[in-house]
Amino acid sequence: QVQLVESGGGLVQAGGSLRLSCATSGRTSSSYAMGWFRQAPGKEREFVASIRWNSGSSFYADSVKGRFTMPRDNAKNTLYLQMNSLKPDDTAVYYCAAGPTLGTTPQDFTSWGQGTQVTVSS
Repeated sequence: QVQLVESGGGLVQAGGSLRLSCATSGRTSSSYAMGWFRQAPGKEREFVASIRWNSGSSFYADSVKGRFTMPRDNAKNTLYLQMNSLKPDDTAVYYCAAGPTLGTTPQDFTSWGQGTQVTVSS
């Protein structure tokens, strides 16, 4: 069982940057995968990015590729979502997730954080 705690959301102007944190605890394996999703009002949960922890193999949605990255801190068991060149369309509640395999859909993940709000003003 993996517990996830997110932080780092807030209000930022278009073109700015934010870094979200997802701290993990509980029982994990070195090969588990993590992902980021977001959900805006009236929309379904949308894939943002995912990563296999031990190897760093990753996949990014086309909408964020080149703007978002996923630094890791192994000592702190923390995954970050570094968001640069933010756009108003990035406004959403962001969720981190964990699962046994690298995937791009919510069904691929079995543990979820509580979500953190990101608002990008124009």
